[in-house]
Amino acid sequence: QVQLVESGGGLVQAGDSLRLSCAASGRTFSSYAMVWFRQAPGKEREFVAAISWSGSSTYYTMSVRGRFTISRTNAKNTVYLQMNSLKPEDTAVYYCAVDGRKFYSGRYFAVEDCDYWGQGTQVTVSS
Repeated sequence: QVQLVESGGGLVQAGDSLRLSCAASGRTFSSYAMVWFRQAPGKEREFVAAISWSGSSTYYTMSVRGRFTISRTNAKNTVYLQMNSLKPEDTAVYYCAVDGRKFYSGRYFAVEDCDYWGQGTQVTVSS
């Protein structure tokens, strides 16, 4: 069965860095974009970053641009999110997901387009 397992979350201070990982098993996702979302308490799940199936294109929500970097290693079926200069407003549960549109080359990613989800990893940034 397909599993996505996130790791790397934790409690850090403002300005610190974290690197999240999402390892997929059960099938290969080299033909699909991978996406990171996050959900803060009382808020809807929101898009954070995405990387195209080829890894050649990356997309970010405005609030993390320049601070977060998404990458993938298809050989390991793993996607990463390097988060630098963390802010208290980055506090949330972070989820990785697989966009269900094979060979999708667009720049819009939504919860409803994702077929598989990880369980989430908590990121807490203290001020």
